[in-house]
Order: sequence, then structure tokens, then C-alpha cells
Amino acid sequence: MNSQNTWIITGPTSGIGRRTALELAAHGTVVLVGRDPAKLAVVEQQIEASGGRAVPVVADFSDLGSVRRAAAEIMALGLPIAGVLNNAGVFPLERRTTPQGWDLTYATNHLGPFAFTEALMPQLPDGANVVFVCSGVEDPERRPAVVAGFRGARFLSVEASVRGEWKPGGSTRPGFDAYATSKQGNLATVLAFARQTPRLRFNAVEPGFSPGSGLGRDAGPVVAFVSKYVLSPLAPMIKYWSTPKRAARVITEVLTADSDVSGVYYDERGKPMQGSVQVGDPEFCARVVAETRALLAAADRDGSVDVEGLEQHRE
Repeated sequence: MNSQNTWIITGPTSGIGRRTALELAAHGTVVLVGRDPAKLAVVEQQIEASGGRAVPVVADFSDLGSVRRAAAEIMALGLPIAGVLNNAGVFPLERRTTPQGWDLTYATNHLGPFAFTEALMPQLPDGANVVFVCSGVEDPERRPAVVAGFRGARFLSVEASVRGEWKPGGSTRPGFDAYATSKQGNLATVLAFARQTPRLRFNAVEPGFSPGSGLGRDAGPVVAFVSKYVLSPLAPMIKYWSTPKRAARVITEVLTADSDVSGVYYDERGKPMQGSVQVGDPEFCARVVAETRALLAAADRDGSVDVEGLEQHRE
């Protein structure tokens, strides 16, 4: 692996993201993209203390303006980018909104990474790898997710998702439908982009359930303590479970692989897996991408977007 390569990672300050950033440091320069400058500095220092190089870039993925600025800042660095890892994500248990009134989970997990990736794509060299960290909870047939309370993605349209509206019959737990639908958006993006842009490689990873990750930070101190010190040590022995360290190793292998493979969804062991029946339909994936592009174009043009007006225009 060329040590001169540059790897971009979003959400690198905790859990799977931090572990992956440290793993990537052995493969070249790591661009750390996150919303907290102090936390970014800590990871930067860890990487440089072990002889690596890191460049922090501040971005809030719920804010499209922040995402655009971060992408422009990265491109201005002039570094030889070999790959991009879209890892940043949130999973609030209650519904939250952005200052624009958009659903926070859907904006952060789907819209932000989508806009970030499209902004970078023209500058990525042929063969560069773009990986999205996805989740099996988007599949309503995935048994462990159903047991946990998920009912799969509840997609109606991108506009409805931005409003926090989901297909009826979903989870009784606040936040679950938003998270599952946002992660389905990630997977649909990977599969559609792989078909639309063959000069680049687009792949997805389901990292497995990691009790020790930072994704459940909104669950409260008791749940966080139990997850980290009781459940996490058991994870390697349970099917579909993992740890941040093991997940980071799999993600790094997929991201840095010298391969032409594109459009593959990998499980927590690094083996190809299938997503939901819905994302198995190329027309559905193309629709998600087209609707996302339309919404982002309207947001860029107007500085904000009236999702109801956009939906009426489409009709």
C-alpha cells in the first residue's frame, strides 16, 4: 500500500470511527472530518504520536453548508486521495430536527454524506474507493433487528423523510424508523453510484452490532455503562455482533483493498451480504438518488428548501 495515499474518514472521534482512523494511519495520511475540533485534535495527536499524519477538518453533517465548506477545504489541500469513508452518523432515541426543520437523523446520516461524496467525486482519481458504513436494520426481514424493535426502513420519499414522516406500521420506539430509513438511503446510494460511476468503486459495510461504539451515546449513562463493560466483551461470541476494533479492521480492509470490486455490501466478517428486497431493486435505488439530488439542488439554489413545494412540483 502506498504510504503517500490519503484517506478521508468522517466521524473519527469515537467508537468504530476512531478505531478505523487509527488503522488507516498505517496506510497514509488521514483526513479527520468531524464536528468537534477538540475531539479531532485528540485523534490527530494519537495518530501523530505513532508516526502517522492526520489533518483535521471541521464539519457538521446535519448542515449542508458546513458539508460543502469541508469538501472544498479538503480539495484545496491537494492531497492524493485514495478513498473516502462515510462513517459519521447519529441515532437519537427521540425525534430531533435541524435548524432548517429537517429530521436530524435523516439529514446527518443520509443527506450530509451524500452531498459530501458528490462534492468530492470530481476530484477523486479513477479507482478511488468510497465506502459507506451501513446497517442491517434497514431490512425488515433481518431477525436480530426485528427483535431489537426495528421494522426496517419506512421510506415514502426523500421529501417525506426530511419532514420525519415514515411509512405506517413502523417501530413503536422513537428514532428507530428514522435511523433505519437513513441507513437504507446510504445503501441505496452505494448501489446506485456503483452503477452510475464505474470509474470509482462504491461499497458498503455492515459493521455488526458493537455495544462499545459511540452510536448509542444518547441512550443514557446506565445503558452506556452496561453496553461498554458488560455486553461489549461478549460481542465476539455472538452472531451479528462485533467490536469497534474488529469492525475497524474489516472496514479498513474494504477501503484499502486493491480491487476493482464495486457495489458490494459486506457483513461484519467482511463477507458479501444482501440488503433488503427494496434496495435489491435498481429502480428504487435510482429513485432515492434522484430525489436526494433534487432536494439538495433546491437547497443549494435557495439556501433552504420547501419540501412540500418540491413534492408538489414533482407531482
